[in-house]
Amino acid sequence: MKKQWFLFYCICSLWCCCCLFPKIASSQTIEKLPPEVGARVSVGIDKKIIKGLHITLEEEARFDNNFKGFDRLQTSLMLKYKVHKNIKLGLGYAFITPYNSDNKSFQNFRHRLMLDITGTLHFGKWNLSLKERFQWTYRAGEINIYQNPRNLLSLKSRLMIRYKGSKVAEPYAYIEIRNLLNAPAVSAYYDGTNYVTEDGYSTDTPGWFISSYRYGYINRLRGALGVDVHIGKHNVLNFSFLADYTNDKTLDANSEGTKLKSFTKERGFVGNFSVGYVFSF
Repeated sequence: MKKQWFLFYCICSLWCCCCLFPKIASSQTIEKLPPEVGARVSVGIDKKIIKGLHITLEEEARFDNNFKGFDRLQTSLMLKYKVHKNIKLGLGYAFITPYNSDNKSFQNFRHRLMLDITGTLHFGKWNLSLKERFQWTYRAGEINIYQNPRNLLSLKSRLMIRYKGSKVAEPYAYIEIRNLLNAPAVSAYYDGTNYVTEDGYSTDTPGWFISSYRYGYINRLRGALGVDVHIGKHNVLNFSFLADYTNDKTLDANSEGTKLKSFTKERGFVGNFSVGYVFSF
């Protein structure tokens, strides 16, 4: 009975993520970005404090633009506690240092808090899990708050299946949906020439059409294939490929917040090859 309820919860959760959050109006300008390939390299440690309670520290470097550019460094600290054999909670912090390839420097640092809840069911040698993660990201430094909120809220839902029948290799696959929760709500779109409001009014003069910052929409659809390779008791190597479909809403507004210059939806595909190492003790 518990397995049936868990599967029902998984289906309802993913359905809510896909259907309950409003989508961007299809009439706005759409820009298709060229496909890109990137890479992620990480090193981490996992320390068991007491039974069921672990603390992890990870350093990750990311590369983008078809391996031509350096994207960011990210330091993450996570506390995980198994409150039940099927339920795990997590609380974490990440310090993100984006790299500006134009200025050849790190700038606009970000602070991120993460709250996780993961439910797992065991089917013989297979594990099926659903993780819900709420993220709050604070953008430090100088930004145009009329293009991007300084405090970014998002919800990530990940459904994963993992094979546990081998002591050496654990292959896995997952799909993930990410919702932005506080994007700008725009009551008009830019068709390349004119600004058109919801009631059909058209003008060639840029106006201000943002009514609030409480708009939610799906901006990431992800899928991954990977494997964890256990080398002895304390060492784990991870190899994976992440397919990331982006669906971002992009605004170009003046810094005074009086004019919206353009409003587009950027769609693109990014593939990331990842290699990671974790030492546990």
